[in-house]
Amino acid sequence: MSAHHPAPPAEPQASLSYRDAGVDIDAGDALVDRIKPLAKRTLRPEVLGGIGGFGALFELSKKYKEPVLVSGTDGVGTKLKLAFQLNKHDTVGQDLVAMSVNDILVQGAEPLFFLDYFACGKLDVDTAADVVKGIAHGCELAGCALIGGETAEMPGMYPAGEYDLAGFAVGAVEKADIIDGSRIVPGDVVLGLASSGAHSNGYSLIRKIAERAKVDFDAPFHGRAFRDVVMAPTRIYVKPLLALMQAMPGTIKGMAHITGGGITENVPRILRDELVARIDGGAWTLPPLFQWLQMAGNVDGDEMLRVFNCGIGMVVVVSAEDVDTAAEKLTAAGETVYRIGRIDSRREGEAQTIVE
Repeated sequence: MSAHHPAPPAEPQASLSYRDAGVDIDAGDALVDRIKPLAKRTLRPEVLGGIGGFGALFELSKKYKEPVLVSGTDGVGTKLKLAFQLNKHDTVGQDLVAMSVNDILVQGAEPLFFLDYFACGKLDVDTAADVVKGIAHGCELAGCALIGGETAEMPGMYPAGEYDLAGFAVGAVEKADIIDGSRIVPGDVVLGLASSGAHSNGYSLIRKIAERAKVDFDAPFHGRAFRDVVMAPTRIYVKPLLALMQAMPGTIKGMAHITGGGITENVPRILRDELVARIDGGAWTLPPLFQWLQMAGNVDGDEMLRVFNCGIGMVVVVSAEDVDTAAEKLTAAGETVYRIGRIDSRREGEAQTIVE
């Protein structure tokens, strides 16, 4: 029986290396050297060992009696397409971190560490370092450690100049302090914290509108270049909300991170079946970016509320007697806070969140 091997070429050929196949190990090493000081700034005392091990080690603090780990994972979506188009890579890393840390925060968890995954066809060290700089900045804003990650160079998988990003965060919360919306009752007040822009959602529609309107990304738009408005990184709400939870335990009854699906689809996730959130659409002004998108794209009002955050990036539910103190504390911590609605008993067949 002959072995099933293809016949070798008759002529001896030039020696092939991994670099000839499109993977540059030296570029990968250079990137790790650039990342190390960035990651170092995010370290927490619970981190054991630095970047470069096979696994990242994190010792859970003794302050927890019954620690529950909370994790979240996400990407940045097609906002990356604009980053490529505008050659602006320094903010999408913050978007990446925000998407995961804001998600675990709503359960009452403190984000502890973050890992990222960066994949490209050919590694451009400057671009990748810009992205990771944004990731490290996001981790600093969230108070979590950038504990490790993965850079994958995959020739032929991605077009030149493009990359994809994913990441995940792990946090912890005391079992007794988990926030799940179960304590929300009729009469509670809904607070909205302002977003910094479109965050990381609705960018397929944003790109379509921008293309149709033949928008000039360098043109001034309400005092800033349009490119900076449309690429503004997702706001990270971790520190002000954790501070409020510590100062006033039990005050926050529920939180919803307003991402894809907007207010109308994210707020119901924290409400029991018998409750409805009545949101007053006039309680805050639709920011200029969303006004422009609605006009330039002739987008229906309900569609705006389902696709975009429309200026509210985080929703917080508190009791009526705590609302003033909670709003004061969040405002003092730098948040823009709106009183946007109330919780009611839900009538038969009614949606769970109604924007009036």
